[in-house]
Amino acid sequence: MVRRGGEDSSGEGTSWLVLRHTPAEGLGLLANPLREFGIHHRYLDLPRGEALPRDLRTVGGLIVLGGTMAAYEADRHPFLATESTLIERLLTAGRPVLGICLGAQLIAKAAHSWVGPAPEPEIGWYEVELTEAGLDDPVLGRLPARFEAFQWHYYTHGLPAGARELACNDNCIQGLRLGERVWGVQFHPEVTLAQIEGWCVDPEDPPPDAEKLLAETRPRIEQWNELGRTLCDAFCAIAERARAAA
Repeated sequence: MVRRGGEDSSGEGTSWLVLRHTPAEGLGLLANPLREFGIHHRYLDLPRGEALPRDLRTVGGLIVLGGTMAAYEADRHPFLATESTLIERLLTAGRPVLGICLGAQLIAKAAHSWVGPAPEPEIGWYEVELTEAGLDDPVLGRLPARFEAFQWHYYTHGLPAGARELACNDNCIQGLRLGERVWGVQFHPEVTLAQIEGWCVDPEDPPPDAEKLLAETRPRIEQWNELGRTLCDAFCAIAERARAAA
């Protein structure tokens, strides 16, 4: 059954897909704007053997969450090849797509850009700056020109042909836009304190110093969540306008 503005638990009908790579990942702050804008959605856990919908015309949009693997490790994680094909088909179809962390890397890969290790891993709080294109962007342009963002990644990506770099720092690209409906961000606008606390005790990918990370996070998370909600709201508003115009 589909709940109005909520999660589609049946998998039938037209809804968005949320690609989840590990149990520790989730929509976080994205859940409320999806619900408020009436965007029906369901998690798709390809790593656990779930299958793609038989008819991709029923997929209204896509959110690709983070994960501990690299976007190019399809030999170790065969589901990544399926995801790349799915993302490429939805990009071609003009569907709204938002990629976060690994999700941004997968978008770049599906758009035929390179993906590889970042010059330095970023786990914690790092400054991000909007580019000139980012300042004018309808999603990232809602954020301050400079801000501290929560990060947790080891990899980065290039800029696909035709894409715009929206945000960056000295380490890597932090945000991109491809066409009119596709965004990728390296940082985590969706993350809540509860999620970060869970990641800190996840044996698959523990931080170098969980105690220090949480001490730095607690005084920052409220302000970061305000920015995260702003970004998520802006993306969902554009996605809803695209759906209404379809």
